[in-house]
Amino acid sequence: MGRLAGKIAIVTGAAQGQGAEIARSFVAEGAKVALADINEADGQALADELGDSAHFTRHDVSDAASWQELVADTNDRFGPVNVLVNNAGILRFGDIDKMPLEEAQLIWNVNLQGCYLGMQAVVPTMKRNGGGSIVNASSIEGLGGMGSVIAYCGSKWAIRGMTKAAAHELGRRKIRVNSVHPGMIDTPMTRVHGGDVAMEFGASKVPLRRVGTPSDIAPTYVFLASDESAYITGAEIAVDGGATATHAFGG
Repeated sequence: MGRLAGKIAIVTGAAQGQGAEIARSFVAEGAKVALADINEADGQALADELGDSAHFTRHDVSDAASWQELVADTNDRFGPVNVLVNNAGILRFGDIDKMPLEEAQLIWNVNLQGCYLGMQAVVPTMKRNGGGSIVNASSIEGLGGMGSVIAYCGSKWAIRGMTKAAAHELGRRKIRVNSVHPGMIDTPMTRVHGGDVAMEFGASKVPLRRVGTPSDIAPTYVFLASDESAYITGAEIAVDGGATATHAFGG
């Protein structure tokens, strides 16, 4: 308890899955959290569950004006934002010769543009108030390629690169920027693509022989948001059951 006392956080994609568990963990450790999502029903239900330490705002991460409003509201409601978790993201499967450009652009708008706009929106507040921590959700598809998720993979590699560039740029202002790279995690977003069969297949492919859960992911975000990670920036942390611990010998 209390590892995030005094932290004012924004968590995007907070209504369910990894985002919801990150928000719960942040509040449990003493943070005040702005829950941002387009899913109003689940987002408000989570805010009600977490009480006065959380507030839900309907938020489109791909819209710059929505970001400015979210940061201003959080600053007014809880105090200056000093933690941003760019968690919101979408996954779509599609081969390069079959996925319509519009669908690829949707992935990039949410995953990549949303992350960029989030950093852009919080940095002025963090600069004025002595620094902060930004944690960007990438993926193991930001560390290695996989077929049929080319647009998604591109967005996650770009987030990895932006994280490192931002860490270099903002370190002198005491703003740390790191990326987290989950493997296959059992969430509503991933279950859409194959359900139990996909989960069983994913479990068979990693050394720990199980897929992850949101509760496996959240502690890494708590650590990176806390002062315990004060000398960590520009890092990429895989939370993947060992998926990236090997090579692809044999394809």
